[in-house]
Amino acid sequence: MVRPSVLVTRRWPAAVEQQLAQSYNVELNKSDRPLTPAEFREAIQRYDAVLPTVTDKIGPEALDVSKPQTKILANYGVGYTHIDVERAKTHGIAITNTPDVLSECTADLAMTLMLMVARRAGDGERELRAGDWSGWRPTHLVGTKVSGKTLGIIGFGRIGQEMAKRAHFGFGMKILVQNRSAVRPEILKKFNAVQVSSVDELLPQCDFVSLHCPGGAVNAKMINGARLDLMKPDAFLINTARGEVVDEAALAQSLMFETIGGAALDVFEREPAINPTLAQCDNLVILPHLGSATREARQAMGFRVLDNLNDFFEGKAPRDRVA
Repeated sequence: MVRPSVLVTRRWPAAVEQQLAQSYNVELNKSDRPLTPAEFREAIQRYDAVLPTVTDKIGPEALDVSKPQTKILANYGVGYTHIDVERAKTHGIAITNTPDVLSECTADLAMTLMLMVARRAGDGERELRAGDWSGWRPTHLVGTKVSGKTLGIIGFGRIGQEMAKRAHFGFGMKILVQNRSAVRPEILKKFNAVQVSSVDELLPQCDFVSLHCPGGAVNAKMINGARLDLMKPDAFLINTARGEVVDEAALAQSLMFETIGGAALDVFEREPAINPTLAQCDNLVILPHLGSATREARQAMGFRVLDNLNDFFEGKAPRDRVA
């Protein structure tokens, strides 16, 4: 029996690549650079399966093929707004993702960002590395207490709930939730959380706001200038969701004029490019999309892709099929 051909679009953990190679005819993108739409178009006509990541752009141009060979796009990551789902469906191409396995690590990083920006950890490290620290003094790099404050969580899926668990049980924070659908009462009760009806209702009540909602057109620039103006002047915005959810130009203005306390971002509108105005803001913490960047999570994501791939080619329904 001929083994299905598979293209892995970026380098994955070695253990996952090795296991893929045992079951499939695998080609690795050894240059580990993003593929162009033309390269994706060629791949979709050549391989039985393409395994993209959340930073690969598989839009109309990449899917402009008449006779695709690809039967499944087994995505390495939870979000799949980078894939033109409707165009893929017209070709009969299945799409899967990797939920569950990165929720804890992404929530850990969101907490890291929240603590860093509140306690001015980025300022402190820059000062030390520059050799500018003159010693302890009562007014030096005074930050904001996190414990006992109010955290607003926008998007209360798996990652949002993991964030609530850490914030509520670890730091005694009051949890407010905004979600596109009603959250079951028993889930809210776990964290003594209260669901509010809108983003506009949530923002003025919070000391910290953490984004865990989907990306895509429906939430593009959801946090815009008008909504940043609704935040408390000493509140902080945390984004580990998708870069397009935040209007970066508006955020830069809010940070520069200090109409909010600060922000911490792990994701950006035009990754890997960073808005140069944002980069000049000292009341901003930035990390290079590290939400799932632990050995455990990245391996689990890869093995979850492999599970979906195996199910598909064995004629079973992949558990993580989204289209």
